[in-house]
Amino acid sequence: MSNIKNAFKNGKAFIGFITGGDPSIEKTKEYVLEMVKAGVDLVEIGIPFSDPVAEGPVIQEANARALTAGTTVEKLFTLIADLRKETDVPLVYLTYANPVFYFGYDAFFKRCCDTGPNGIIIPDIPYEEQKPVKEAADKYGIDLISLISPTSRERIEKIAKTASGFIYLVSSMGVTGTRSEINTDLSSITAVIKSVTDIPVAIGFGINTPQQAAQMAKIADGVIVGSAIVKIIAQHGENAAPHIYSYVKEMKEAVKL
Repeated sequence: MSNIKNAFKNGKAFIGFITGGDPSIEKTKEYVLEMVKAGVDLVEIGIPFSDPVAEGPVIQEANARALTAGTTVEKLFTLIADLRKETDVPLVYLTYANPVFYFGYDAFFKRCCDTGPNGIIIPDIPYEEQKPVKEAADKYGIDLISLISPTSRERIEKIAKTASGFIYLVSSMGVTGTRSEINTDLSSITAVIKSVTDIPVAIGFGINTPQQAAQMAKIADGVIVGSAIVKIIAQHGENAAPHIYSYVKEMKEAVKL
């Protein structure tokens, strides 16, 4: 079991997402450490991909900027190895099936074991097709984090029973991006998950205000914010550090009940 559980040991977790290599590998390291300083409990680092099907325009554009800047999977492994010299906050990759498949499942997860990420989220591999990836991840002690969406109700128990790390509960249908309202009945979905597993549940997709974060923290064990942080980087580029710090600090305070 990885140290992902440590993200949830001191109350509700705030989980922040950043696209690796946007605007550069060096700045990604700086921004992750800024998030850690601001109190983030876990950081998701996106491995950029040319066709990120679960992402809205904000993260799509960040993927394009990172790829244009020359970001590679190997550079992100080096980044995490460098981060591990300065922080033990749980780190999780978010990417798509193609980069992991192309690298080779066994080779990819061996590099994870060697460099320090604790888990991975792969939105375009459905539960029924996870077996070869999960076997390789399990071999090297890397958590393959499962997603449960509002349309997964008949599959919730099956997915939850085999989950590891934490469960990513998708707040609403569609792609990532900030939303003014989240109206899905997440309480009932969380109750079903909790009836079959004690793995923490974190809610993501659309959350961007302290009020939304506080609302979601009442339902789940953690809150995930991505597009709002990536948007700060899009706006401020290489000068985003203080803005990221202020935003993450405010959101972390909001999830404390």
